[in-house]
Amino acid sequence: MYKGYITDIDGIKVGHAQNFDAGTGLTVLIPPKGNTASVDVRGGGPGTRETDLLNPVNTVSEVSALVLSGGSSYGLAGSIGVVEELEKDGIGFEVPSGIVPIVPQSILYDLDYKSYKIRPDKKMGRDAYKNASFDENRQGIIGAGTGATVGKALGKEFSMKSGLGSATICVGDLKVSAIVAVNAMGDIFDDEKNKQIAGILENNKFIPTLDVLEKIHQENSLNTTIGIVATNGKFNKTELRKVASMTHNGYARAIRPVHTMMDGDTIFSLATNKVSADLNLVGSLGAKVMARAIANAIYFSKIENSSEFI
Repeated sequence: MYKGYITDIDGIKVGHAQNFDAGTGLTVLIPPKGNTASVDVRGGGPGTRETDLLNPVNTVSEVSALVLSGGSSYGLAGSIGVVEELEKDGIGFEVPSGIVPIVPQSILYDLDYKSYKIRPDKKMGRDAYKNASFDENRQGIIGAGTGATVGKALGKEFSMKSGLGSATICVGDLKVSAIVAVNAMGDIFDDEKNKQIAGILENNKFIPTLDVLEKIHQENSLNTTIGIVATNGKFNKTELRKVASMTHNGYARAIRPVHTMMDGDTIFSLATNKVSADLNLVGSLGAKVMARAIANAIYFSKIENSSEFI
């Protein structure tokens, strides 16, 4: 049995920390030793840390952790707490004087959700690291999804709550999983049902984003969808770059439109290198599982007995 969560991949731990009152949070994924990782960054407004290391032409191929967080560029401070805890545990890239933990990070914009002044910081990063578990399976308003919203293009009063979603697909011994914090500009669809489930909402009816795209003001549409696709398949960094690229098709299936100048979409790809696997299959499953995880971010963020408005 599996949980439908990225911790279905053996050896992966996930931890969350958040401030519900402030409406922001952080999620850390800690992979097993011997992993490989890459990334594909798209959209006009990404915010990242250490992603250049994951370029296939560069040296480092193994990561110590991956971080997804709110807080916009302020939230990049959260990974420092993760780095410090990894150093205490002796996990990182070996150098003559010790170790250097490799912790790439991507951030989303949630500063206008509740409190502009409280953002993920070193303490939140440390807390998320200490909370990490092989059994973590929470979705919705948790971790990096705490302050995530969608449908903000015409102003906050038309927006809906989103959050963190995850999903897993198994084919024999092969597993492909995704985790994603959905803070998109575009309309959100359940791709497998071909049904819109979130977006610009007025009087309980959706306004298609494409119909108002020319009217959107930058200040009303600060977005980013950030995620990780992981597999137990065996892949090098160049192959994982292609997996991340193909997984972006899952964004396109579930977020319409996507990768605009008002988005900062990032997908990390990670392999634990346990079973032989076909690149085309894993990339295709990555797109499918990411689209499913995006839908789950909406489904698990619905607040019982309350309006869907923020």
